[in-house]
Amino acid sequence: MSTDRVPVPGQESADGAPPPAAAAAPGRARSNRLNTLTGLRFPAAFVVFIYHASLLGYLGVPWLTSESAVTTYNNAVSHLGALGVTFFFVLSGFVLTWSARDSDTAPRFWRRRLVKIVPNYVLVWGLAMVVFAAPLTDLEIGLLNLLMIQVWYPDFAVNFGVNPAGWSLAVELVFYLSFPVLLHWVKKIPVQRINLWIVGVIVGIFATPFLSVLLVPEGTLFMDMEPETSVNQYFYSYILPIPRILDFALGILVARAVMAGTWRNIGMIWSGALLVASYVVGYYTPYIYSSKAICIVPAAMLIAAGAIADNEGRFTLFRNKVMVWLGDISFAFYLVHYTVMVGVWKMLGSNAYSIPGAVGLMALFLGASILASWALYALIERPLTQRWSNPRKKRPAAAPVVAGTRPLATQRAGGE
Repeated sequence: MSTDRVPVPGQESADGAPPPAAAAAPGRARSNRLNTLTGLRFPAAFVVFIYHASLLGYLGVPWLTSESAVTTYNNAVSHLGALGVTFFFVLSGFVLTWSARDSDTAPRFWRRRLVKIVPNYVLVWGLAMVVFAAPLTDLEIGLLNLLMIQVWYPDFAVNFGVNPAGWSLAVELVFYLSFPVLLHWVKKIPVQRINLWIVGVIVGIFATPFLSVLLVPEGTLFMDMEPETSVNQYFYSYILPIPRILDFALGILVARAVMAGTWRNIGMIWSGALLVASYVVGYYTPYIYSSKAICIVPAAMLIAAGAIADNEGRFTLFRNKVMVWLGDISFAFYLVHYTVMVGVWKMLGSNAYSIPGAVGLMALFLGASILASWALYALIERPLTQRWSNPRKKRPAAAPVVAGTRPLATQRAGGE
């Protein structure tokens, strides 16, 4: 595609805030920071943490002595992983659209996204191989995961190989590659038709699992934790990047609706209540539907409500310093938490624990994951994004100083 002045997204900073240069869109002036959305990142990552802890017993880490406790725990949180992933997919489209700059180019955008995600991803891939994955992973699966193309193969051993959390980053990579074109198209939609497009995309999201069940052969493999769900059909509905672009596109469209002033905001409290209610409804819905579609609308509503609250300067629970800091490290937390859990369990002797002991172990998992995420963010992610996200500009040659005048660099613009 041409990169000459095409409307292309701008930089999403490490804390999820748009750059200071972001111009106000018609219909609503834009805040330069979306700290509420940054703060919401950690709860989304945390629910994935809770879900992955429930899978440890199924993935070769027998950390609970009671098999019934393993089953009960998994049944209680079985939808949390899908909720967190869906939230992140919609949030990604929203934040990137909010922070878009017309002066940007696609190669610069791709450079920033790759610098942000690839070093962390590769480092955690290597750490997971050292901690637990190498003896269980053949060369092909290891390379497919390292190259972030594991999501194109209808095989759970490939999709979730090495680092089970890594598959969603491979899907995000497809989002980033497609984003310049998606945003260009979305900007061509007349303002009065944005909400109609949002409804259409939501219909498409709900149709995806239905079409997967209708058109994809069931096959002979079924999910261990959801024995009525076909692995084949689940792959095409939940993991394959092409259908999941609809989640990302929904975030793009909702961001444009908010900026254009056509979004109907019901506030964070009601949006959050609807999100909880939809999660409960998911337990009474076939898993292939609940994991993909049930929570998508409330998630988009909560994201929009958070952005509007920040834009209007209203108080939210997620905008304080602690939540923003946790949001800053949430990408690293999401990537590294499973590897940390297995590593801590092994360091403590690979033992099984009673329920009280397991609760303490979970607290230790969480603390160790936060510390590891902080180190990954402070030592790798932030320095690399600050140094390599944008090409260095050549310094202009110093102008000769005329006697009796001050150099231009020492003069204050606007009389400051």
